[in-house]
Amino acid sequence: MKKRLLAFIASSLLCSTVYAAELAPLQSDTEPDRTDWTQLDTKYGALPKVDKSLKIGGVSKTLTNEYWRLLGQGYQNAAKKYGITVEYQAAANEDDQLGQLSIAETLISQGFNGLLVSPQTDINLQPALESASSKNIPVVNVNDAVMPNVRYYVGNVQKDNGVRVAKWFIQHHPQGGKVAVIEGQPGVYAAGQRTRGFKETLDANGKFTIVASVPANWSREQAFNAASTILQQHPDLIGFYANNDTMALGVVEAVRAQNKASQVAIFGTDGISDAYASIRRGELTGTVDSFPVLTGEVAMDVMIRLINGQKLSRVISTPQALITKENVDAFSTKDNNRLRELLAQQ
Repeated sequence: MKKRLLAFIASSLLCSTVYAAELAPLQSDTEPDRTDWTQLDTKYGALPKVDKSLKIGGVSKTLTNEYWRLLGQGYQNAAKKYGITVEYQAAANEDDQLGQLSIAETLISQGFNGLLVSPQTDINLQPALESASSKNIPVVNVNDAVMPNVRYYVGNVQKDNGVRVAKWFIQHHPQGGKVAVIEGQPGVYAAGQRTRGFKETLDANGKFTIVASVPANWSREQAFNAASTILQQHPDLIGFYANNDTMALGVVEAVRAQNKASQVAIFGTDGISDAYASIRRGELTGTVDSFPVLTGEVAMDVMIRLINGQKLSRVISTPQALITKENVDAFSTKDNNRLRELLAQQ
């Protein structure tokens, strides 16, 4: 599979278009050409009239993770609101890079008017991006891995996820201590940036020691095993930061198995419902919610603007918030308008 995927990518790069060549490699967290999600209307005007014949394809990493199911719900919410068609598909699992590429290429061949894609890695959907751009089909990279040559990106500032968690540790453990990171998939931009934000913020404080930083590939089981080993090696550990909630919940199990729940703080990222429930039970200390339903709705609005010829910023930033027992009830609202108000006030 990897050889075939590499062949696809090599072929794509050899045939890269002017479209790709004219763009600097995207670093979504630091790209200066950005607009906050709350400023779309004020900066670009109201959403253009929507052609109800539009067909938009959504390509996700997997549907086994609730975050990606909720992102798809956001796409569906917007599609229903505007009376357009959206087809949301995902790879079998988070390691099925070739399967995800096949989904994207099939949607292109079926004449979809735009693609909203969340790549498994920074390069596995590059051939589909090249194919779509050659046919003038707009592609929006939505969160997580970042394709360097993509023209438009919608998502949160990944580095800020780790920064927010680090600031919590600095505030609640002013004396410092030993902490560990459970990373996502190696080579994925979002995982690297989340980890970097956490490490750099604690390093600047000077009172914390990061005793381990190991990948668990978004897997709850792998995170459990990694955390169990780290706790055995460092029994005085005071906290973990995991790059997503699935892994964080595996860490919760490991901490509980070693009777260290009162000693060890645990944070995840994504804001899935199981994380919210775990926070309410007093198990998971917190999560950085990046609000996938709202992100999906914003991404669909961006796609409609692009199809109608609007020239937007390369990055549209979406919101995030650190969720703990202090604010979990407020951010659990099912009122979408109320949630947007809360986030716009941050």
